[in-house]
Amino acid sequence: MTTQVVTLKPGDTVKRATIKFAVDNISGAPVVDNRNHLVGILSEDDILNLIVRRQEKMGAGGGKMLSYPMDSEIDNVALQDAADEVSNTKVEDIMTRSVLTTTPDAVIVDVLKAMLERKINRVPVLEKGVLVGIISRGDIVFHIYKRKV
Repeated sequence: MTTQVVTLKPGDTVKRATIKFAVDNISGAPVVDNRNHLVGILSEDDILNLIVRRQEKMGAGGGKMLSYPMDSEIDNVALQDAADEVSNTKVEDIMTRSVLTTTPDAVIVDVLKAMLERKINRVPVLEKGVLVGIISRGDIVFHIYKRKV
């Protein structure tokens, strides 16, 4: 379990979340309120699905999203508008609200089975409703063997 959890707030933008994912080298993060209570989870899939939906809404004539970095100046007005819309979307608008959670005393193999069955990469760990950690597939793989060299 990782106890130094990178979190997001519901009002954070997709731009902020995406940059946080890149800087912290993570693929998702719990979304918490001001009391550190879990309100959802955001993953790369949520962000990428938003981009694909916005591209489909633009149609073929609107340009291709991700042809340019979304924070660059783009001559194509439709493409710039789409990039701005995606960048300014709030995390709460695209996050998953129904989240599988666990507790610090859970049996790890049971958590792993649930993760594999549901095809999810991370499970927030809650104690008395408060986020205290997260278990990722990477955490589990890292702990399979004690000696790494």
